[in-house]
Amino acid sequence: MVNRQGQTRLSRYYQPVELNRRAALEADAVRCCLSRKKDQCSFVEYKDYKLVYRQYAALYIVVGVTDNENELSIYELVHNFVEVLDKYFSRVIMFNLDRVHIILDEMIQNGHTVETNKSRILAPLSALDKMMDG
Repeated sequence: MVNRQGQTRLSRYYQPVELNRRAALEADAVRCCLSRKKDQCSFVEYKDYKLVYRQYAALYIVVGVTDNENELSIYELVHNFVEVLDKYFSRVIMFNLDRVHIILDEMIQNGHTVETNKSRILAPLSALDKMMDG
């Protein structure tokens, strides 16, 4: 997840990438997506991967996938992720990144989609919120 200036707000890797390579990899991949026009396809060939990205207001969500992944399913997964974020947060996500990580962990484990139902994804956060309130 990056802003319009290309600053990474959230990143998650499901394959090992050395820490010293991550910043350069993210910057290059984000630059590749941000330089595209709105009427261009949201799937981009990038090195040995495909980038699937969507823009929501001031945020871009960029996902790097291998050739054996279905780009449309990833594109819809990103949309579902944003819908879950929208359902849980009223406005500001950036101050609650711990909650965003929980949502992502409920949806994706070891690089595989495990849940798309919004209510089941948000159930652990609802339980946490009830414990905090009460």
